[in-house]
Amino acid sequence: MGELRGTHVPVLLERCLELLDPALRLPGAVHVDFTLGLGGHAEAVLERYPDVVLVGLDRDTEALAHSRHRLARFGERVKLVHAVYDELPRVLGELDLAGFHSGLFDLGVSSLQLDEADRGFAYAQDAPLDMRMDQTSGITAEQVVNEYEPGELVRILRQYGEEKFAQRVVSSIVRERQRGRITSTARLSELVKESIPAAARRTGGNPAKRTFQALRIEVNGELATLEAAVPEALDALAPKGRLVVMSYQSLEDRIVKRALTARSRSTGPVDLPVELPGTGPTLRLLTRGSEPPSEQEVAANPRAASVKLRAVERIDQATPGAARERPRLTTTHGGQGRLRPGEREEGEGKA
Repeated sequence: MGELRGTHVPVLLERCLELLDPALRLPGAVHVDFTLGLGGHAEAVLERYPDVVLVGLDRDTEALAHSRHRLARFGERVKLVHAVYDELPRVLGELDLAGFHSGLFDLGVSSLQLDEADRGFAYAQDAPLDMRMDQTSGITAEQVVNEYEPGELVRILRQYGEEKFAQRVVSSIVRERQRGRITSTARLSELVKESIPAAARRTGGNPAKRTFQALRIEVNGELATLEAAVPEALDALAPKGRLVVMSYQSLEDRIVKRALTARSRSTGPVDLPVELPGTGPTLRLLTRGSEPPSEQEVAANPRAASVKLRAVERIDQATPGAARERPRLTTTHGGQGRLRPGEREEGEGKA
């Protein structure tokens, strides 16, 4: 196992631990790291909470190898599994666990995948067009770029990359692949840059960023996997358990937001004075909307610049079948209504 290039700095480490702390202190606490990566967050949990058992998931076998080496000193407290995060039910079953108490999703591309040029994730470095998080299976970005129908490529760039010039980019790709197969990240990056008007290239960073994001999401099926994974995680979360999710682009955050807010609201009739059994919220939102990183965090770790953090706690349902009085609207010092934990809101709040 070679040495890693670059420095791995876990994103929002202290804030994550602050939010997860009450759950990590529960008796027999099990912490699930759904996106283990190089194990920075996991290592901090194991060091600070000596009774916690870690279940670490990652689809990237290279990342698992590095984390296995890094976390070896914690012995039997560490259970690392080669799995995608929507495979949690299978993993818990194989480990004979009924659920978990603390969980963390750190979505997007890991430091390993970005820093190792030959993985093909970075548009600033030349490499084969791969982009698979799990290099043992699945299609590559090269196959997508060279073999997908033009209309499907346009859809992917628009939907997953939010690329305004998707049609122009795809036209360039199609012309190029008629001359010969596109096999390198550098060539694809050049094609994208040439396709986007000069005025649009002056802002927003590297013009290839959105196309590379879209291809990565398609290759790894990221959004469909996330749509399945978050509800599965919430179903397995123990009472008083907590879950933190960090997203790095709006499509991910939208999926997470929908899943969390849906369970933080009552599903019963709004005009009843009590909550009917089974209709109350099952989650308490711990963040108001999504939390951005602080200026200090971004200065210390530039990769945190686009992160959006959301956190929830599983409500400990008291007596099953008992009707509960609805929470009432309280007021802040400024006289504005403020919802108590678990009370349903009007609208979804800020993104």
